[in-house]
This record gives sequence, structure tokens and C-alpha cells, in this order.
Amino acid sequence: MRRDAAAAEDFVRDNTAIGHGTLVPEIALHLATEITPIWQATEAWLAERNVEPPFWAFAWPGGQALARLLLDEPARVAGKRVLDFAAGCGVAAIAAARAGAVVEAAEIDTLAAAALRLNAALNGVAMTVTEGDVVGQPNRWDVILCGDVCYEAPMTAHILPWLRGLAAVAEVWVADPGRAYLPKDGLAPLARHAVPTSLELEDRVERVVTIHRLSP
Repeated sequence: MRRDAAAAEDFVRDNTAIGHGTLVPEIALHLATEITPIWQATEAWLAERNVEPPFWAFAWPGGQALARLLLDEPARVAGKRVLDFAAGCGVAAIAAARAGAVVEAAEIDTLAAAALRLNAALNGVAMTVTEGDVVGQPNRWDVILCGDVCYEAPMTAHILPWLRGLAAVAEVWVADPGRAYLPKDGLAPLARHAVPTSLELEDRVERVVTIHRLSP
């Protein structure tokens, strides 16, 4: 197991460069510099190990907006137990840790978990990295961060009933830049951020992200 984790960390290091999200330049991350090479490299890895596409190699708008909110308003999570769900590169998790939260970051594949460990170390913060699908697990958090999670119908259908259940006993924040499958009801806006992006990743050069509190 440790050998696989070390190989995954080597892959992340070899296929990324240290960069920064446009909205949160104070957080350093292992990021892809060009989309195509890492996508091809990950397809080769995928053929051998059956892992997901490298969403972890990009600082997506939803995660950046959550991170900006927590860096600017750390009292929202200071001293609380925070889950960064489908954490990607971990930008929101790192911001929560900097804000004084006890952080768990969850991702479903080996490369994403490796990126989370490396990015936490790069920023000198502590977090628990959980590899695997946490959907369905009982609540153990005060705040659940969800950045850019409503991009596919199957994903949304899988996670939304669980998240609504958690919302009865914890705060669930969904940061969304206008994805097609965001639910139409049960959302109360908390904050809004304009996030510069690129035409390589999005269909525009800026995404306006609204952070919502989800209701049960």
C-alpha cells in the first residue's frame, strides 16, 4: 500500500509544477501546466490502475471560491471539524486548515489522494486524507465543503441525498459556478466570487461562483 502511495506521489510530482490559483495566490499547489500531457499520462496510468481523470491537477473555480471565503473569514470554521468533499487539489481544505479547522479531505482515487498529501505538505498544514467514497457515511463534521460537485447527473444523483441528510446536523456549503446539475431548490446564498479561469478549462475567462448553504 505504501509503495503504491509513493508511486502515486512520484507521478504527481513528475507531471505537475508548483502553481497558484488566481483567486488564492497565497496557496501553493501541484498543478498541471498544460492539459493534454497530463491527461495522456493519466490515461496510461488509468489503463494500469483504473483511476479517475486528473481533476485534482487543476484549481477549479468552486474550490478557489471556498478557499477565498475561508482565508478572508477564518472564524467561519476555526476550531470546527471540516470535510472537503471531492477535494480535488485540496485548495479549500488547505484554506480551512489555515483558518484553524480540523480538516479531512476526501477523494476517490490514488492520484488525487497523493496530490492532497503533497499539497498539504507544500503549505505546511495538517489534514487527514481519506481515499475512497465517503458518501453514505454518518456525519462526523461540523462543516462540509463541496466545490464544483454538480457537473454530471450521475454524480449529483449519487451525492445529493447524502448531503441533504448531513445538512440536517451540519453546515453543507456548495460552491457552484453555474454547472448544469446544481439543484434548483434548498440553496441559500452565502457569498459570491468572480474567479478568473482559462479557455483551456472553461468556456469563458471568468466564472462567477456562488457559495450556497444546502438545506435538508
